[in-house]
Amino acid sequence: MRVLNPFGPKIAVTKIPSKIINRINKEVDLIVNNRSRLKKSDYSKKLVGQVKQEIRLPNSFVNKYLIKFIKLNVKKYIKKSTNKDLKKINLKSFWVVRQYKNEYNPVHFHSGNISGVGYLKIPKNITKGTKRLKTNGTIDFIHGSKSFLSNSLYNHNPKVGDMIIFPNYLMHTAYPFKRDGERRSFSFNLDIDKKTFDVFNG
Repeated sequence: MRVLNPFGPKIAVTKIPSKIINRINKEVDLIVNNRSRLKKSDYSKKLVGQVKQEIRLPNSFVNKYLIKFIKLNVKKYIKKSTNKDLKKINLKSFWVVRQYKNEYNPVHFHSGNISGVGYLKIPKNITKGTKRLKTNGTIDFIHGSKSFLSNSLYNHNPKVGDMIIFPNYLMHTAYPFKRDGERRSFSFNLDIDKKTFDVFNG
């Protein structure tokens, strides 16, 4: 795991094991191919994404296959960032985003204390476009305003298996792309120890 500090809030970038990627993709495909499950799992009304589908995965699935991995990496992220050991991690929500050509996620922030995004499928040559700046299909994290020796943007070109962990208040956006295929990712929000998160009263 790398912990980045490009503009204030620290960001962790790590890798998701292929076994977990395959499990999530299989579960999503099962939901998508079952009309009643898909309707029950629809999470789009609670989110801002201008995308095809946003699907909340069952708590039973998340608790069985994902929670251990998420907690382990969040603990490492906090330890590397603050040198504190977390006592409490409470997962609030976990969902999958299916993004296709011309769809996007506008600038937004999350609830909870800590958030994360992981990448499950990426179309080939997703960043290809007519401009020199290759932002198609990428994610920008935004904080503050650009000034000398201080950037306001951190751009990440996602690869399958990437997972990024960040504080919930960190603004971010997922850009549209022009390629065929699905850009599939997951996101989560969680709460941690109040003493660790609340820097003013800790």
